[in-house]
Amino acid sequence: MSALFFALIAAAGNLLGGYAVVRHERRSLAVIDLFLAFAAGFMISVALLEVAPEAIALRSDAPVFIVGGYLAVHLVQHVLVPHFHFGEETHKLSPAQGVSALIGLLLHTFFDGVAIASGFLVSGHLGLLLFLAVFLHKLPEGLAMASVMLAGGQSRARALASAALLGVATLVGVVLTEMSTPLVDHGLAISAGVTIYVAASNLVPELQSRRGWRMPVTFFAGAAAFFVTRLLVEAAGVK
Repeated sequence: MSALFFALIAAAGNLLGGYAVVRHERRSLAVIDLFLAFAAGFMISVALLEVAPEAIALRSDAPVFIVGGYLAVHLVQHVLVPHFHFGEETHKLSPAQGVSALIGLLLHTFFDGVAIASGFLVSGHLGLLLFLAVFLHKLPEGLAMASVMLAGGQSRARALASAALLGVATLVGVVLTEMSTPLVDHGLAISAGVTIYVAASNLVPELQSRRGWRMPVTFFAGAAAFFVTRLLVEAAGVK
């Protein structure tokens, strides 16, 4: 199975999320909100039950890189780029804030590609699970990026282009992982840390801020879906 093919599908999610914002598709935005909650449950399960244990089994120094991946995303998204959250941006921002958010998310989406490629380098089973974890949060990711650009006064075309750039960064992450020895060695562990951060520190606080019962139910459904998906992948004989 080709990691680049699955990365292309994931990258399309960024574009779809951005398109929903620039076209003001209110129904689509409501569905993407549910994707946010579902993705959080699925991603936490994949990271803690599949990716981190596999990375530690492969390399004894993996925990250092897991923590490093977690800290790197926090540094970029919430220290260097203080105004960032998943979900539609409703407050007016400066153009500089939009650009800084794009730079922060580009690093994150680069490691989306690293995660997909690293998973497939270990096994098709792990690659598929990581692809699904990445794909599920691509729609909220594209939505967040495009809405930040619109809030910063950018045109719809530029907002959509910024969401597309996130997809490009994911493809670059796949290509460089397959060419780079350090990423081959440590990409899986870094991806575990990045995935844990995105799920637990980005997505979960976002869904906790929403009222009603649908978001928490969808979150637990995402976690349950991981176990069902793992069984289906194993039953299909993907190794």
